[in-house]
Amino acid sequence: MAVHYRQTIFAGGCYTIKVDQLENSRPQDLAVLVHDKLRLTKQKFPLPDFQVLSDFFDCLFYSSMCKEESDLIRVTVTFIDPSNPDPAPPTHIVPERWSCIAFEHPLSMDTKTLAKLSKAADPASSSLAVYYDENGKLYIWGMIDQAMHYQNFLNYESDTGSEQPGLFQVAVSDIGTLHVLFDYELLATLKQNILVKRYLDVLTIGPISKILRKNAEFLKVNLREYLEKEHPEEQYAEWEDFLDGLWIQTFSRLLLKIQNYQHGGAILLADDSADLDVKYRIHYERLTLAMVAHAKAAVDNYVSENIIEGGMHTGKRTISKDLYLRESASFYHKKGTADEIKGAIDFIASQSCVDGVVLFNRSMVTNGFGAVLRAKKMPRKIYVSSTATATPKSLEAHDPRYYGTRHRSMIAYCWNHPTALGLVISQDGDIRAFSKIEDKLIMWENIKTQQYLTTRSQGRKK
Repeated sequence: MAVHYRQTIFAGGCYTIKVDQLENSRPQDLAVLVHDKLRLTKQKFPLPDFQVLSDFFDCLFYSSMCKEESDLIRVTVTFIDPSNPDPAPPTHIVPERWSCIAFEHPLSMDTKTLAKLSKAADPASSSLAVYYDENGKLYIWGMIDQAMHYQNFLNYESDTGSEQPGLFQVAVSDIGTLHVLFDYELLATLKQNILVKRYLDVLTIGPISKILRKNAEFLKVNLREYLEKEHPEEQYAEWEDFLDGLWIQTFSRLLLKIQNYQHGGAILLADDSADLDVKYRIHYERLTLAMVAHAKAAVDNYVSENIIEGGMHTGKRTISKDLYLRESASFYHKKGTADEIKGAIDFIASQSCVDGVVLFNRSMVTNGFGAVLRAKKMPRKIYVSSTATATPKSLEAHDPRYYGTRHRSMIAYCWNHPTALGLVISQDGDIRAFSKIEDKLIMWENIKTQQYLTTRSQGRKK
């Protein structure tokens, strides 16, 4: 790979980073990216000096190596000005919106203080508010609540997004692992000495997306029949994107849940059981059936709401009791089926904690777990794609012997079974996908699973 350099100039000097080479990175590389991002977005806030950002990321990086009460540090930090924490509030403020809770006295931002406060600031529910003084010294001045709504949106657990406070946020998730977020954009991740600036959206673009959309046929057939019978005025074509989104989002949520266990695991979508030794055979179709039920409830709720809104537009001030009950029933049924999907995802994800592969058929029905892949024949090369679409120019040949046992067994299986789709989740959270495209075994890594950048609705656009 060719190595290119970029020079960033800041007050007092310049700092050079490698653009294409992602290895041997340091916290200062994150400082460069954030400094550039803040300059380009033309924030109305003061632009922090590069040294402030460099000290900020250094402190977080070294804090990630500390322990508090024998636990590793996991914390989210928000870079936010205490003198103007909410400069542009929305017109309509929802009850669950974030708020800042200031400490009586600011605290110096250092590894010891971060370690101590991390026990009181679960990243799932809150973050620490950090800023700097006129001398460039960093301090922790408070905490921010209601963080779960932002996380739920990123993880497809909520229909609507919640604002991210401050200029940006940084999540410390593991030793030497920092994730930098601007609003709904994951700017970069530093994992020890590897800087990842791009995540591949393989679940919505390219060959893997095509496989998943084709697998959603069971869901699509059921909804098409339901529309013809119960809502003939609704056009199936207008619901197809919703169905693809529901299917792919459900798959994303399953991967995220497995990631969160930090055990490592693997998923295989296969047409048959050849070359498989399934230790625990089951037939669990509740996830698929829950998606079908949820899609039907979404249609019912949409139609009922449209009828009510249409009546309001024509001047009707009241609605019939029957229509009100139908709309209410469809709303709660939609919510109930969404909860059912969540429960089914949790049930399946826990099976990945047993050594072996979780086995699915094409309709997302679980046929077993703890499966051992028996295929032995390996390709001489695999091809790592730097794009979701796996264009020829994006492929780089690798030796499959470089990878561990779990990856090699998935490589061998997918090489010998061209219609299979395999995904391996490492203990450190990395996800790699494998599929044979024509005569090449393709591997995708740094896969995007959360809802960064795009806000997808859970129903058809009105």
